Amino acid sequence: MGGADPAGPVLDRDEVDRALARLGAEHEAIETSLLALQDHAGRRLLEGARLTGVTQERWAAAEASITLLWAYFDAYTGALRTAREIRSRRRWSSREDLAELTELLRGECVTVPGPAAAAADAQGLAGPGRLSHSFSLAALVDRMNELYASSLDTVVAADAVWSALPARIDLLAAELQRTRRLAHSVGVRPGEHPAGDDLERITRTLTGLREQVISDPLAHWVPAQGSSAPGGGRPDTTVYDREARALEEVRREIDAVLGVRQDAEQRLIRLRDVLSRADRTLAEARTARGEVLAKIAATEVPVVSGPPTALQEQLATAAEYRRQAQWHRLSPLLEALEQKAEDELLRARESLTAVTAPLAVRAELRGRLDAYRAKVAHSGLAEDPLLVERYDAARRMLWSAPCDLRVAEQAVLRYQRAAAELLGAARVPRQGGPRDDGDRGES
Repeated sequence: MGGADPAGPVLDRDEVDRALARLGAEHEAIETSLLALQDHAGRRLLEGARLTGVTQERWAAAEASITLLWAYFDAYTGALRTAREIRSRRRWSSREDLAELTELLRGECVTVPGPAAAAADAQGLAGPGRLSHSFSLAALVDRMNELYASSLDTVVAADAVWSALPARIDLLAAELQRTRRLAHSVGVRPGEHPAGDDLERITRTLTGLREQVISDPLAHWVPAQGSSAPGGGRPDTTVYDREARALEEVRREIDAVLGVRQDAEQRLIRLRDVLSRADRTLAEARTARGEVLAKIAATEVPVVSGPPTALQEQLATAAEYRRQAQWHRLSPLLEALEQKAEDELLRARESLTAVTAPLAVRAELRGRLDAYRAKVAHSGLAEDPLLVERYDAARRMLWSAPCDLRVAEQAVLRYQRAAAELLGAARVPRQGGPRDDGDRGES
């Protein structure tokens, strides 16, 4: 081993002892890691699972790596044992022993033969067709670290997905079953209600998701960006989260249906009351229209329509839904009916207001006439002949039927002006309608 040695200068005894101590510590650490990997729950699950897709491919590569790891470790163990045996021959190692140890500790003296070499070929470590491959102890340790990290990454990622997703899916599935039972109790079923269809879709999706997670967990793994640590990343919960939100929406809808079941009777009573008030208001408007046509002349009075039969039919349908406990159908029908009933009551009130407007005008003119008469009487002028004449004329028009509101208004204005002149007013503000140019001399 004289001359130029690729292993470098021959190590002295202290350097050899330090190197052996370091290699021994590395050997112990590697052995501990390999045994931990061997006992890892994720590895045992991967060995026993029927894998598909990405996980099947990556686990096949990881298994080959683990097999190669043990072959490398055995070679490493043998080389370390040989080095220790050489060092233990004598207390003070000879020059030949130190040269041999230097070659063993620094040179490419660890040969991996047979199947392990073929595995190394598959890993891209050796050229095609090589039956063995040689490493230095340092290179072998680096290679074992690489294989260990990649294998552990596969095992840890699969185990993380299996530990997280199936349990969460099972909890959501249990909640889904409770929701389905509650939905059936209020008549929410597939093909009859959208929420029932949603429950069926969520069930199919969760069933398929669980099967995928069990057979191909790595397809549901998101590696951490920029992280090289084994198992860096998180389970992909995108599909799970989407279905959880969908189930929450269905639960809210079913809660609304349950609310209908609890207060349906009171809501139906309120609906009947609103529609009854609308009918009474329309009846009052029809009566008032007849009165207006009889008492007010030359006035267009709007026609009052009858109560809509469609609302009564829908109300009867709602009552039937309640009797048959078809809450999922009753819920949207009640909401629509409540709005329509309020609209109908508003329409009836507007009809009554429009029909009775002429009577309101007549009442306002009557009130104005009596107010001026009271004012005149308070001033002691009630017996003035002109005022008496004009008051009687206006009163005859306002208290006779049919009443011409335009003519009656002019008569009231004439009385107002005459009263104002007597009371010393300069002029009564014009109230609308044609100006009465008569003076006190009119008869």
